[in-house]
Amino acid sequence: MNVGYIRVSTADQSTERQLDGMQLDKVFTDTCSGSTVDRPQLRVALEVLRAGDTLWVHSVDRLSRSLVDLLALMQELNGRGVAVRFVKDGALHCDGTAASNLQLGILAVVAQFERARLLERQAEGIAKAKARGVYKGGAKQTDTAAILGAIDNGMSYRDAASKLGVSLSTVQRAVKAARG
Repeated sequence: MNVGYIRVSTADQSTERQLDGMQLDKVFTDTCSGSTVDRPQLRVALEVLRAGDTLWVHSVDRLSRSLVDLLALMQELNGRGVAVRFVKDGALHCDGTAASNLQLGILAVVAQFERARLLERQAEGIAKAKARGVYKGGAKQTDTAAILGAIDNGMSYRDAASKLGVSLSTVQRAVKAARG
């Protein structure tokens, strides 16, 4: 069976370019960071895969940005007889052989390096913006009025958080800031 795995970091990113036009039996898509392998759809994909199957991924960094996590994932999959193919990386076929492990290791180190550099550039930009007094933090994710309205209508903090798609601590902070 040919199983596809697609990952984007944010909801406003498109999944269309990944595995486009490929004939796959099943495709699983996550919208979350690649910094961890604890992703809902990746877990389901791993449960579905059996010996003789192939997991198709656009590129190494879509599966993991961590060298340690990627190598552990590959060891698990190859140990179960599952091959992994990375389309963008020359359809790299990772089947646990020494040659494929070498190629994978090189690509994984590059992916981890790219992520580290991205975080460094982000931190530098934030530091410069703060020094100029123009950094205001990330975009506000919640509507304080909606939180207060939910609480005033008798909703519990947990229910309000769930309904509004925010964390419990976000609700608690909003109420505390508004009411002292």
